[in-house]
Amino acid sequence: MRVLWLLHGVNLDMLGRRSEEHYGTITLSELCARVTAHAAGRGFEVRCFQTNHEGRFVEQLHALARGDEACDAVLVNAGAWTHYSWALHDALEMVRCPIAEVHLSTIARREEWRRRSVIADLATVRVSGKGPHGYLEAVDMLAEVLAG
Repeated sequence: MRVLWLLHGVNLDMLGRRSEEHYGTITLSELCARVTAHAAGRGFEVRCFQTNHEGRFVEQLHALARGDEACDAVLVNAGAWTHYSWALHDALEMVRCPIAEVHLSTIARREEWRRRSVIADLATVRVSGKGPHGYLEAVDMLAEVLAG
């Protein structure tokens, strides 16, 4: 099986308690379970990771870049770090596998500062505004990329 890392950044541990309008009612554990079940059907073993500490997120990306952890694809929702963290960009740039950037809400229709993604240029796949289904769509797209 191929290994898919599902990486979540700051405040995403609070899914289910955040604005229902933007994030729905799903919790992070429910989202991880849904992605894991769907991804298994596409030949992926999913490894979920979430932190509210930017340095820890970067360290996880370094482990993937060094090959300390198996990694065939990455699905990332970095939360607010998406919009300003060049440290995250630089660490993600070193990861040598297809990357999907996913957002539950439609960031292009949100506050001005949320409309820019500093990791967009690194993403093979980008999905925004489709709620939890966007994650499943991204898994399917990553599977297609890996299939060649």
